[in-house]
Amino acid sequence: MIGHQLALIQREIWEHRSIWLTPTVIAAVICLLTLTGEVSISTFGEAVDLAILGASNADPVHRRIALMALFGVVTTIFAIGAMIVVIFYSLDTLYAERKDKSILFWRSMPITDAETVASKLITATLVIPLAFLAGAIVTELVVMILTSIWIMTQGGNAGHLLWSSAPLMDAWLASLFMAIAMPLWLSPFIGWFLFVSAFAKRSPLLLAFLPIIVVPMLEKLLIGSHLFYDAILVRTSRPPIADVEGWEVFENYENLQLTEDSVSLLGSIDIVGFLTSPSLWAGILVCGLFTTAAIYVRRYRDESY
Repeated sequence: MIGHQLALIQREIWEHRSIWLTPTVIAAVICLLTLTGEVSISTFGEAVDLAILGASNADPVHRRIALMALFGVVTTIFAIGAMIVVIFYSLDTLYAERKDKSILFWRSMPITDAETVASKLITATLVIPLAFLAGAIVTELVVMILTSIWIMTQGGNAGHLLWSSAPLMDAWLASLFMAIAMPLWLSPFIGWFLFVSAFAKRSPLLLAFLPIIVVPMLEKLLIGSHLFYDAILVRTSRPPIADVEGWEVFENYENLQLTEDSVSLLGSIDIVGFLTSPSLWAGILVCGLFTTAAIYVRRYRDESY
């Protein structure tokens, strides 16, 4: 079983090059923009010298905040890319194998429909997010190295300005948890997309999103409620991951004492609250039902699309 899953996941990575090609392209673009920006900024000699001097005399906590913001921007870009790839992968993976008739070959192999669909679910919820997380980490390191070289060419101390204040482990551990938690939280949509991919004869993207848009409108018009809309809104915009109460201290900024402990992404994540959330497990159950339906459809429908 495990051997089959590993082989099937390798197949998914091989057949869907966007899993590794997209984070590679994003990383290359970010690094190129960083290098271009640093070369352009170098033309402002006196302003650069003053900026480096000011950063050298700044409080380490403020440098930590600036670097955390930098890591946050890079991670967010990769997270958006991962979300787009997951959506299109989930909608295409079962649809494409019927379209190109490769399902006939894979059905001749000693692999069950459940194993095949499970490998696609694992790829969407685990492999793709981790691939983009790896791309984000490598990109952040390359950006730090490029910036260090640039700072040294400008006469600054890169070790003092960057590496001594960089919240590397804090940012990476927080990103790792988010890379695992967010696909679980959004798993009902992934299960739904796989189900649509299994039965759609054409335009799976339209078939997947049309009910998500139309059903809340019909619910509001026919019965005057918006339960489905609220469920989608909570699922897409308010996951029980961040400890919102922990950030309320920043509202009283006049009395706020910033320390390295208070400036922490990992400290703002409520792991226990997330794992004990009934909504999380209800969503995983819904994902399981849609995935089971996708297995059933793949097993009993014909090979045409």
